[in-house]
Amino acid sequence: MAAPAPLRQRRPRRFRERKDVLHDLDDGELIKRYRLDRAGIIFVTDLVRGPLTNPTGRNQALTPEMKIIVLLRYLATGKMQLCSMDDLGPSQQTVSRVITETLMALSSNAILTQFITFPITPHETQRKIVDFQQIAGFPGVIGAIDGTHVRISAPSEFEEEYVNRKGYHSINVQVIFDAKYKITDIVAKWPGSVHDARILNESSLNRVVFGRGMVPDGCHQLGDSGYPSKKWLLTPYLRPQPGPQSNYNRAHKITRSVVERGIGQLKRRFHVLHGEIRVQPPSKVCQIIKVCAMLHNICKDRNIYIPAAEDDEEEVDDPLHLQPPAAQRPREGLLYRDEFADLHFR
Repeated sequence: MAAPAPLRQRRPRRFRERKDVLHDLDDGELIKRYRLDRAGIIFVTDLVRGPLTNPTGRNQALTPEMKIIVLLRYLATGKMQLCSMDDLGPSQQTVSRVITETLMALSSNAILTQFITFPITPHETQRKIVDFQQIAGFPGVIGAIDGTHVRISAPSEFEEEYVNRKGYHSINVQVIFDAKYKITDIVAKWPGSVHDARILNESSLNRVVFGRGMVPDGCHQLGDSGYPSKKWLLTPYLRPQPGPQSNYNRAHKITRSVVERGIGQLKRRFHVLHGEIRVQPPSKVCQIIKVCAMLHNICKDRNIYIPAAEDDEEEVDDPLHLQPPAAQRPREGLLYRDEFADLHFR
């Protein structure tokens, strides 16, 4: 009888060394790589420490801080492979899993609404009005609204619905900024083919916040000509007459430029929003967009600057804005705009 083959000795598992970047890097380098300083990274980690803590306590499990750092590195660069190369250590498979897990935790409504809030109280709205009026003297403004497209890879379902008018796949994102470049509202769920006016019409901003009179009278949003004129949404004149209409348009353009610059800041801070986001399904891209918006506001609250990069570029709005369908351009809003211009811009 042949002797049994000797048992193969199991090789001990070898783990890649992971650097302690929170202690190895100074705040300047942390901001450059992860867009937050050490205190900011710990602050964000504490928001979701419970969900991100591994319950098994197994060897080499990533800490909640490291999971946040992996996600921040991805959002800052848009490149998953960088998270598993130079400084962070985890494998590509681990990086993908961690990003999904961390996005899920940070994109919960309970977390997002702590940092993205629309002003509705008299105190909040008055503060926004004062901030905006200091820009160009335009009265009664509490926000500037616009749409921006975030490029995505072709989805496996309803692919044609995501092709925008420029011919690429995208999510059409509605975003509102205040005068200090903080995001007060964001809608990230619509395919790129959907018109800005429809996104607005279906939004809680239209149906609930202004539709049910939750904000004080005399509060307005500024939007471009792609939106319908409403009593609470002021758009520019396409062919302004000399006098109040031209004065109105001039102040409107200067004041509304806040949202264009705000979108530029958001996309410079988080380069993942600059290029094509190659994750599936599109709902995961929407999570990425909303988490970037929340983190942008946290950076604003903590006075964290946007690090310069060689490939930085301003977000430039497409000058060709499609007008909303005639049915979505109620005459009531146009008449109100005329009264507003005559009253404030003579």
